[in-house]
Amino acid sequence: MSAAVINATDTSDNAAIVQPIHWRDPVVSAGMLILTVWIAISAHGKSNISFAGASGWFQGGIWVVDAALTAWIMAAAAVIGAAVIWIRALGRKHVSGWWMILVGVAFVVAFLVWVVAGKETSVLPVVSLLSGGLMFATPLVFGALAGVVNERAGVINIAIEGQLLVGAFAGALVGSLFHNPWIGLIGAPIAGAALGALLAWFAITFRTENIVVGVVLNMLALGLTSFLFSTLLKNNASTLNSGVKLPVISIPFLSDIPIIGPVLFKQTALVYLMYVAVIVLQFMLFNSRWGLRLRAAGEKPQAADTVGINVNRIRWHNVIFGSALAGLGGAFFTLAQGLPFSKDIAAGNGFIALAAMILGRWRPSGALAAALLFGFATNLGAVMQAVGADIPAEYLLMIPYLVTILAVAGFVGAVRPPAAEGVPYP
Repeated sequence: MSAAVINATDTSDNAAIVQPIHWRDPVVSAGMLILTVWIAISAHGKSNISFAGASGWFQGGIWVVDAALTAWIMAAAAVIGAAVIWIRALGRKHVSGWWMILVGVAFVVAFLVWVVAGKETSVLPVVSLLSGGLMFATPLVFGALAGVVNERAGVINIAIEGQLLVGAFAGALVGSLFHNPWIGLIGAPIAGAALGALLAWFAITFRTENIVVGVVLNMLALGLTSFLFSTLLKNNASTLNSGVKLPVISIPFLSDIPIIGPVLFKQTALVYLMYVAVIVLQFMLFNSRWGLRLRAAGEKPQAADTVGINVNRIRWHNVIFGSALAGLGGAFFTLAQGLPFSKDIAAGNGFIALAAMILGRWRPSGALAAALLFGFATNLGAVMQAVGADIPAEYLLMIPYLVTILAVAGFVGAVRPPAAEGVPYP
């Protein structure tokens, strides 16, 4: 073969493997940049930003900032981030997620400043905005971790909504019976595990379609808890549904770190359990024998079986374990907030948790990041109502669901679930 032919072949091969331009990040960053610039143009007056409770070492007080100047600074940061994203994308180079975070944070800060601009009586509470976002993310994290464990083992868990619901019910009931929220915190994961056992029984033992089983279990949980609420809890609220609350625990020194301290280290035990669950699962899933066997059951069950791993036993154990995590997350709605149980108290959080699991690419750390985004969006709607934002309340209530749809549709891209999820074995 001549050199000319070889060169022509090499050239054609190189042309064939040239990576295409990925337009998702550039388009999204450009959209947020345009919105940030529009906010900067329309912003006027002063904005009151409260840092009250930011630290035990000093008084945070209220800062008064120029809305237009702050928004233009954020717009400049967004321009830098978007420019880097476009340049690297057009050059077919990897775009770091930190540049997208820069553009997103700039847009959010500009938007928050704009909401309270020119309103003397409106004050943006930074600490409560962040700490509330973390609280609202707590059930989402536990639900997403349940999905990670279950689907990594090969079982699709659509029943997270139902597991959150029965966890909230059991937490309220057991906590009220014993007048002790700590005992209620034990009852919640047991209820979630019980519903998970039904999922495992039908999906693994009887080889039923996982998604159908999950939908039915959600309906079962909703119907059962609604019936028991109407016939049992409602008529005996003082003894069975009194609304016991977990105490807020401040970690010495850490809780006094400015802004970060009261947000991360002045929470209930449920939030601290969430920290432990994410860290332990992230390590164990990818650095232990248990994690290797779990992932093998969801990726290559035949290969796992050939080396002596009982695939269905692995799936049974981890479906129950993951469901217990979801039940523990359900305790947030009653025990962490000190509220009595009410019908459909989970309010669709189980499905948002599924979105967090997908957005996090079936990794505990990724699920945490996605859940924090959705939790912040949920609390943002509540805070904006409190500060009197000139946006209809119906639109504010839509914020977490819109963010969920946009994140899953626009930010996920091509994600690959475990290869054998939802596939019965053998």
